[in-house]
Amino acid sequence: MSLSFTELVGLELAKQALLLLAVNPALTGAAIAAAVGSGKSTLARGFAALLPSGTPFVELPVNVTEDRLLGGLDLEATLTAGRRVIERGLLARAHGGVLYVDGLNLLDSDVVARLLGVMADGVVRVEREGLSDVHPARFVLVGTYDPADGEVRRGLLDRLGLIVPFAPQTDERLRAEVVRRNMSASGSGATNEAFEDDATEMLRAMIADARERLPGVRIEEEQIRALIHTALSLGVEGNRADGFAVQAALAKAALDGRGAVDDDDLRLAVRLVLLSRATRMPEAEDRRKADDHPQTPERGEEEEGKDGDESNAAPEPESQQIEDLLLSAAEAELPKNLLDLPFAMQRRGKSGSRGTALNSRRGRFVRAVEGDPRENRIALLPTLLAAAPWQKLRMQNEELRKGKRILNSRFSILSSDIRVKRFRDKAGMLYIFVVDASGSMAINRMREAKGAVVRLLQDAYVHRDQVGLIAFRGRQAQVLLAPSQSVERAKRELDVLPTGGGTPLASALLTAWQMARQARERGIAQATLVLMTDGRGNVPLQVENGEVPPAAQAQKAQIQAELQKLAALIRADRINAIVIDTQANYLSRGEAPKLAEWLGGRYIYLPNAKAEQIAKAVS
Repeated sequence: MSLSFTELVGLELAKQALLLLAVNPALTGAAIAAAVGSGKSTLARGFAALLPSGTPFVELPVNVTEDRLLGGLDLEATLTAGRRVIERGLLARAHGGVLYVDGLNLLDSDVVARLLGVMADGVVRVEREGLSDVHPARFVLVGTYDPADGEVRRGLLDRLGLIVPFAPQTDERLRAEVVRRNMSASGSGATNEAFEDDATEMLRAMIADARERLPGVRIEEEQIRALIHTALSLGVEGNRADGFAVQAALAKAALDGRGAVDDDDLRLAVRLVLLSRATRMPEAEDRRKADDHPQTPERGEEEEGKDGDESNAAPEPESQQIEDLLLSAAEAELPKNLLDLPFAMQRRGKSGSRGTALNSRRGRFVRAVEGDPRENRIALLPTLLAAAPWQKLRMQNEELRKGKRILNSRFSILSSDIRVKRFRDKAGMLYIFVVDASGSMAINRMREAKGAVVRLLQDAYVHRDQVGLIAFRGRQAQVLLAPSQSVERAKRELDVLPTGGGTPLASALLTAWQMARQARERGIAQATLVLMTDGRGNVPLQVENGEVPPAAQAQKAQIQAELQKLAALIRADRINAIVIDTQANYLSRGEAPKLAEWLGGRYIYLPNAKAEQIAKAVS
């Protein structure tokens, strides 16, 4: 038995967000960031029990197909009725209720675009495979995700009123309570279930009462102005967040049974709406805006103030007092590193595209072609249309009817009729950093490479790019970061960067080539190798019994031959290459430019390379 909404602990802010969303659908949705195993999915599914009876709660899989998302031809019903029957998709089924996504950051870019369009219009337009229909689709979106797997696309986050920031669970007592409650739930009896049912019913009643009270809740102009000034001080972009903050404060007041918004409501609105959208820390001048809102004293007050002391000065505007209060609360909640917030991380993302590529798995359906149904998705309507002209002839051929697969007694389909779907999707880029971790400059090279990896990952969500990191030292290369879009994962897995030893450059090229080939099988057609090295390899790829050949000249010739062969493989696979020479000019023997020539790539001389320079040169 899983824990109910009221039993879960450690996700109090997420609970508050969902309760506000249940009260005020104008908030449009909630995104909840939490680590794997924290109970975020259980909490979201438990949210369904708090909604009025009959409210739809639809789960959207991250690998959803376009026909399931939008709707399409119901083949069985069509064949039975003898006319086209359109089946509603998941978005239309969620109308009037909740659409839930577990793994919000893993949604395909095309699915996100469709979802944003439906959220903006409130309807689903089915225009595909000869079908045309419109279904209403107004719902609130609840999404959960683990930031270690990548960030949610900014366009989608911007549409959701409530964003619960990621907060690692470090409270020992709270973690112990989580374990205790899980153990209790696994052996709970009817008494516990009855108690939880009562708690759930109480929450449902509170939500229903708050919904009735919401239209009459008041918010003062000074409070609205304070929220807007707080948003400006945090660098929140756009006006949508201002409206969400006001709606969140109103919902909190209604949930607490009050008819007017107070300071606690405003603070919660800042936490759930504005903080995750912050792109900068409040500056000193943001704390005082009195000059921007001067108060003109009455004539009598002006004369009296000339002879009076400071106690007779005009009082501070009420909105300024509230803003100071909200900024103090916001500063206490802001992380030390603003890049831990999704909007600050994605602010530097650039629009654009790496181009598009046809594939058989995901993206926008563009055409139907002949193909193997075991390896592709069948395009039903094109398949039926291809088979239709031949039905009369096939039904007259008794031998054909007996020997071939028949859909029903009146319709036969041959393998030559089958059409499969082709999709067009963004063609992401894989950046493979290959860093020389040997020698005296290794520590500096690795540190700057890590910084460049993180900077590139901050833009990766726009283009579907991924970044991997390979270090080479000692006898062979080592994959430190498998291809990823996650800044959090990069920071975590690159904390320890080994350095020192020999320079197995050939092993590094082989490992990078294998990583690029594997990425191609997963649909990433373009790859760029970024080699940070002086181009000098001293460990051959082929070593007998683990020993380096004794003759230095023979070893050098073997290494050079291996590098040339591997470079030819990389060039033949059309893998882009950039060689960043980190060696001081007076020590260079021209190995790095020669390596760049073999790879057919670019050569960049950066002896004191900084992370910003590397990222700029690569992108």
